[in-house]
Amino acid sequence: MSTETRGGAVISISSHVIRGSVGNRASVFALESLGFPVWSMPTVVLPWHPGHGRSTRMVFPDDLFESAVNDLIAAPWAGEVKAVMTGYFGAPAQPAAVARLIRHLKERNPDLIYLCDPVIGDMSGLYVPEATAIAIRDHLLPLASVATPNRFEFAWLTGETFSDNSAIIKAAARIGLDRLVVTSAFPMMANSIGNLLIEGKTAVLAEHRAVDRAPNGLGDLFSALFLAHLMGKPQEEALRLASASVFEMLQRTVKRQGDELALESERESLVAPLAPVSLRRLVVPGPHPRESQEIAKPAASR
Repeated sequence: MSTETRGGAVISISSHVIRGSVGNRASVFALESLGFPVWSMPTVVLPWHPGHGRSTRMVFPDDLFESAVNDLIAAPWAGEVKAVMTGYFGAPAQPAAVARLIRHLKERNPDLIYLCDPVIGDMSGLYVPEATAIAIRDHLLPLASVATPNRFEFAWLTGETFSDNSAIIKAAARIGLDRLVVTSAFPMMANSIGNLLIEGKTAVLAEHRAVDRAPNGLGDLFSALFLAHLMGKPQEEALRLASASVFEMLQRTVKRQGDELALESERESLVAPLAPVSLRRLVVPGPHPRESQEIAKPAASR
């Protein structure tokens, strides 16, 4: 299936694995599949995701990483860049260096979209040094056009705990982000996964059925897909399509009993997903959000 060629390059800054589909391996493939040229910058290189076993970390010295950022700032092609996304960082000094790059690109292009995926942990706790998480929070989050933390990451970044989506929405308003998608938000349907898009005091919840034994890389994939669709579609449609693609890719990978996302063999799921996703618009007039409108009902899957 052919895809539309889109204008504007995306810089994707995250980890690189030699085997697997996490970090930039997932993000770059998704962005290119949807027609975007990608500048891929690794923050750390590993043989594979550490969840598979011993995986030697190859981290760039801070001065070398800074020099590469300086090269990007001075690049004669910098005008091509329409968006930047960041994910996993391999050292505490890296986020500040990348913040310099983003500020420079925004000076050249005030319409630049910066997506910050603060890859710092999950419900079991932080899996990066606290100094790295603090650097992402202090240097990068304030620059974000949109952030895509999971629920644990958003709780850590805000210093709050959440018992429902209302608390998440109110926390988002307090920290002043223009647009936020909290993955693994509280679903309204049983045995489901929720992705909560927040802008101001309104929110849209995308839900799909939960799938057991999920491989790593889903957050990286969702962020890249959401950014790609956001560059040409309304944000609610971007949320629906990104959620549908991730759900469909997850279903097909688990059916194959794969230990990594089956990106190369299931590319159609990225380009034209048909998986069922429910969209509901929420409002927060009081202590608890309520459903105000069902935007889209799940459709039949392939």
